Amino acid sequence: MNDLRIQPMTINDYDEVRALWLTIQGFGIRALDDSPEDINRFIRRNPTTSVVARVSGRIVGSILCGSDGRQGALYHVCVAREYRRRGIGTQMVAYCMQQLKLMGINKVSLIAFTRNDAGNAFWNQIGWTHKSDVNYYEFILNQENITQFVGGEDEHP
Repeated sequence: MNDLRIQPMTINDYDEVRALWLTIQGFGIRALDDSPEDINRFIRRNPTTSVVARVSGRIVGSILCGSDGRQGALYHVCVAREYRRRGIGTQMVAYCMQQLKLMGINKVSLIAFTRNDAGNAFWNQIGWTHKSDVNYYEFILNQENITQFVGGEDEHP
């Protein structure tokens, strides 16, 4: 893959990135948080950290990455099925982590759904630590922001 390009994501990539998200089995997309408006706000707040991977001009991978100033977080990490196991995900993660490091961030976290076997295998393979000593909590402020799983059921709070 000599024509692979890893580059910062812009809002102009949104339609193609969302189309990619919709092909990822078990991927959770939120009604409001993943709208063009909210993704644009996220990218404006984190202008250098989110990334897309392009092959022959086509987006084949993406990561939303941001920081609250204390720690970084990765969201919606994905690579098109036909491009997996070629190092694209690893290169995108390395890009995001380098950008966070330049910002002085020392810790990065992510959430992988337990039923996301491919994703969990990837994170274990590239050396991320599974935390079993913490509980994850959330409080839904807007009930319209449900998660819809691609190829699966909606998650209602």
